[in-house]
Amino acid sequence: MSDFGMHEVLTILYGVWTTLALSAVAFLGGGLFGTLVALARTSAWNGLRMTAALYIDFFQGTPLLMQLFLVFYGLPVFGYHVSAWTAVSIGLTLNASAFLGEIWRGGIQAVPKGQSEAASALGLRYVSRMRDVVLPQAIKLSFAPTVGFLVQLIKGTSLAAIIGFVELSRSAQIVASTTYKPLIAYGLAGAFYFAICFPLSRFSAQLERRLTIKT
Repeated sequence: MSDFGMHEVLTILYGVWTTLALSAVAFLGGGLFGTLVALARTSAWNGLRMTAALYIDFFQGTPLLMQLFLVFYGLPVFGYHVSAWTAVSIGLTLNASAFLGEIWRGGIQAVPKGQSEAASALGLRYVSRMRDVVLPQAIKLSFAPTVGFLVQLIKGTSLAAIIGFVELSRSAQIVASTTYKPLIAYGLAGAFYFAICFPLSRFSAQLERRLTIKT
């Protein structure tokens, strides 16, 4: 048993860094693929809409932990042996893309159809209509729920510990097992989670109120 000192604090701080890094990778990757999912969900092609809907239903209808297991243990079956970092990055990115795609699909459909029709009447093609008219407004409408999802994503990274990835909760678990002071270790980890997530939650709530007042 060791005392709870600076080394233990640094171990937990390392977990803070890996949690933030993993959240950033998953959010950025999920945002990229989520845009494609949202566009597919609002496509004029029925087959594309159905495929995107099935994709979303799978990731929203199954536990995130199971999805991480499928990636971590499934890829080696096909000959791709990946690290825990790579596995959780892929798993969280796929999960985030489904949720963000659905959030942004709602934002796209919330933009009045008349604006898209007017842009079409002016001769703008699909890419130009989406890029210059629809998506800027859809992003504004979806900003608050997007920030809210980011908070859930940050907390969801704690499940990565199950497949051996050392993030904030896993770092606290390691410190607790070596110092036999779980209250301090988990309490410090909880304080860091709160310091990260609470400002984002308040920011999301303020955005939602502002948009409600404007509409």
